[in-house]
Amino acid sequence: QVQLVESGGGLVHPGGSLTLSCTRSGSLFSITAMRWFRQAPGKERELVASTSSDGRTDYADSVKGRFTISRDNAWNAVYLQMNSLKSEDTAVYYCNLVGYPFDYWGQGTQVTVSS
Repeated sequence: QVQLVESGGGLVHPGGSLTLSCTRSGSLFSITAMRWFRQAPGKERELVASTSSDGRTDYADSVKGRFTISRDNAWNAVYLQMNSLKSEDTAVYYCNLVGYPFDYWGQGTQVTVSS
């Protein structure tokens, strides 16, 4: 049984930084990508960043140049370095694993950007 556990969320002032972590336990046949999503109150869940098995990384336009996704070589963990945070980055951030035979989600970690 694969489990994803996020950590690193919290309260930060505008312009500040946070690093989110997502650690994986359990095994599966293959992993195609690991991604970070976020969901703000009253809004749909949106893709923030992804890292794929072909080496590609992608970002939402709203976070390009401010957020960086990275992972370890064994796909045991994925990270999201968030800099220059804005109030509109406030959301619950979720880790997502795209794999075979199933996709998995973490429970989410709250990020609040406020003065």
